[in-house]
Amino acid sequence: MGKGKLFLLVVWIYLENICTVFSTTAEVNYFGNITINGTDWLIDFSDIESKFALRTAEVPDDDLCYIEPGQVESIVECEFNSEAKTFIVIHGWTVTGMYESWVPKLVTALYEREPTANVIVVDWLTRAQQHYPTSAAYTKLVGRDVAKFVTWLQGTLDYPWEKIHFLGYSLGAHVAGIAGLLTSSKVNRITGLDPAGPSFEYADSQSTLSPDDANFVDVLHTNTRGSPDRSIGIQRPVGHVDIYPNGGTFQPGCDLQKTMKMIVSTGFSNMDQIVKCSHERSIHLFIDSLVNAQEHQSMAYRCSNKESFDKGVCLSCRKNRCNKLGYEINRVRMRRSAKMYLKTREMMPFKVFHYQLKVHFFSKDELSFTEQPIRVSLYGTHGEKEDITHVLPELKTNVTLSFLLTTDVDIGELLMVKITWDKDSYFGWSDWWKKSNFHIRRLRVKAGETQARVIFSSKEGEFAYLTRGGEPAVFVKSKEDQTSRKHERLHKLKMHGSFFKQNTA
Repeated sequence: MGKGKLFLLVVWIYLENICTVFSTTAEVNYFGNITINGTDWLIDFSDIESKFALRTAEVPDDDLCYIEPGQVESIVECEFNSEAKTFIVIHGWTVTGMYESWVPKLVTALYEREPTANVIVVDWLTRAQQHYPTSAAYTKLVGRDVAKFVTWLQGTLDYPWEKIHFLGYSLGAHVAGIAGLLTSSKVNRITGLDPAGPSFEYADSQSTLSPDDANFVDVLHTNTRGSPDRSIGIQRPVGHVDIYPNGGTFQPGCDLQKTMKMIVSTGFSNMDQIVKCSHERSIHLFIDSLVNAQEHQSMAYRCSNKESFDKGVCLSCRKNRCNKLGYEINRVRMRRSAKMYLKTREMMPFKVFHYQLKVHFFSKDELSFTEQPIRVSLYGTHGEKEDITHVLPELKTNVTLSFLLTTDVDIGELLMVKITWDKDSYFGWSDWWKKSNFHIRRLRVKAGETQARVIFSSKEGEFAYLTRGGEPAVFVKSKEDQTSRKHERLHKLKMHGSFFKQNTA
């Protein structure tokens, strides 16, 4: 066996072992049904093991002051602001028994967005560092702790329920759901950051995060690869709005190539970070929504599945079919969970711009190809993005194809498009004496972020010619297009006008 194959085998075994730890399910429900009769348990604080630290913007990385249920003076000592919003941050499973580095980053971002808010971090580290099935079962007790704490805080201060927002990561998302179920009234919002999958994929709604746990529940799914109940993140929708960035499986920058580079530079000591890369991306996407300006807010689009989204057919904002990801999400409550998709970059700011290209291919000859590489260049009023790579699953005579392209550059109003058909690794003998080519009369382009629909015609003549290994086919904005600006104006009014702002939290 070569050194390269041996290296990959070692990496694979390590990752498989880590995933097995996550995916081992508990055979025993340690704590039974969480439904509790009466309300006496809400005022019994003797069994609370979780701690509640009100962190500050000045010291976001340390628990300097704990608010203790039943101890009214602790509310005053920690300088709780009863006039402001309150964020309850709930961590997940931990191997080290220590807070992970994302916690102070999220605290800082919340204070940057809401300077007068209260950011309370729930410390359940002792229970969270057990063998995974044990920690998964402990979510019920921790959820009870959080429910008692929030209900006591609200009752003591007559604090408005609509100012409370839970943010739970991994197992912490299910803690948030259980807490929301058990509080004496519904909290305003729960954000689930890649809720844990093992032990929860097939669990009932009382044991997991669900739409019934708050007035509004939004969920980010970023690590759902694998069979159900074996993927690190839960696959099924569990909120009012469930967003699956990049399909919800693995995230950009978390692939095998990046893994190998990290191992080469740092060794195997950071393997846990490699495994958590996609899982933890949910947190950083939410942080991104807090700290970046309006123009950097990522947009997600409702779609039945990832495959349809990748064809670009779901870039509609009609009837609440698109939404902002993260803090400024439009609070739309549907009868069924709205599954939404988007693409992102591998680093902050994560926003990209989505385009659907719809093309009809003509040819005098009967041509048929599979897995054909193309490059598309977009030119607009604000900028340009050249050589966006894409692979067409099929390319044949007299077929209309729709596909999705993304760019991290805001090119403004689209003015020109170039398409180049690259040679693949295999091409037929006919290419030696006759070039394969298609001719295209027009392109139809829809911009997801602006909702502009634009028709492009050949720059020269009635047709543009797309030749394998040849020059790019060039298209310019058609004079027959009259609807682009109208769609863009209506979309801006909806997404940035008073109606949208009234429905955000």
